[in-house]
Amino acid sequence: MSGGDNDPLIVTAELPKELAGWATGLRRQHFPPERNYLDAHVTLFHALPRQYEREVRDCLSDIARETPPVDGHLEGIMSLGRGTALRLHSEGMIAVWREMTRRFHGLLTAQDQHKPRLHVTIQNKVSGAEAKALQAQLEGTIEPRDFQFRGLSLYIYRGGPWEFLHTYAFRGKR
Repeated sequence: MSGGDNDPLIVTAELPKELAGWATGLRRQHFPPERNYLDAHVTLFHALPRQYEREVRDCLSDIARETPPVDGHLEGIMSLGRGTALRLHSEGMIAVWREMTRRFHGLLTAQDQHKPRLHVTIQNKVSGAEAKALQAQLEGTIEPRDFQFRGLSLYIYRGGPWEFLHTYAFRGKR
């Protein structure tokens, strides 16, 4: 684990507790255990520069204060090639992401400049055959459902594990 001041910041969208717990259970069951450091999560930004942490915190605080819980929809299974995810849809979360990209202009990596495919990874870095087998196993068992994202969370990437910093709960009015 590294501990440097250059370790990047990660921003995630917070799932409702029941959905997060269920997805974490799937992740524990199917993610290679030697690489499974995390609970279920939806990553919006993978690598924001650590030296801008205050600016990132201010942005997340502003957005959370103004934004009500954001509608989302669990659509089903998604292939990651060598992994499997739960596919999510949320125009509202993409709008939140767009606002953050506007505020973080000039700070984003190439990966973070692209509109995210919202998902929860439950299996990764396995063979393509293993991923396809899990997708076939889960295909009829994942029930589409509506939910609301609860807020945004900030972490520091520590070379595998993430260090939790803060959750910014959505509290705007509808």
